[in-house]
Amino acid sequence: MLVLGLHPVQDAYPARRRAGCGAAGGWLYAIGDCNGLALLTHMGKYHGRIAATAILGGEAADVASHSVVPRVTFTDPQVCAVGRTAAQARAAGLHVTVVSTPTGQVPGAYTQGNGIRGTSQLVIDDQSRTVAGATFTGPGLQELLHSATVAICGGVTVDRLWHAVPSFPTVSEVWLHLLEAYGL
Repeated sequence: MLVLGLHPVQDAYPARRRAGCGAAGGWLYAIGDCNGLALLTHMGKYHGRIAATAILGGEAADVASHSVVPRVTFTDPQVCAVGRTAAQARAAGLHVTVVSTPTGQVPGAYTQGNGIRGTSQLVIDDQSRTVAGATFTGPGLQELLHSATVAICGGVTVDRLWHAVPSFPTVSEVWLHLLEAYGL
């Protein structure tokens, strides 16, 4: 960016306010790590889609880079999260309830093996009754993350999620346990 006469802090970062990745009067798009938003490959691909839409004259807006960033740490066990932590949600002025359940106590957990351990947790915005954040720990749980991402990005209420019937036997039954812990 410096070669083009642009300073990253002055020119790329203010682009967050315009379509998430445009800068310098709309002719340059900073996607991926260089825009300083969410330093993850899948978010760079997302920013690329936004930039392409804007370049082609479409209506483009970044709605994910600040509060709907899915992330997986491929450790043993895996740590998967999307959205806000309870502390981030409270700092943003949300009144939240945090619910958690042992992932291995879900009947379908045996499909991942014996003695599955881990925790599943939701941060629920009490006013809108939507999921503000989700964290899953345990083996092979990265596949649970996209359902949480869709719930957060779509603003799906917990009352509506109650009717999203999980397949049996699967670990996705954890959603029912979490919603029951919230009081549904």
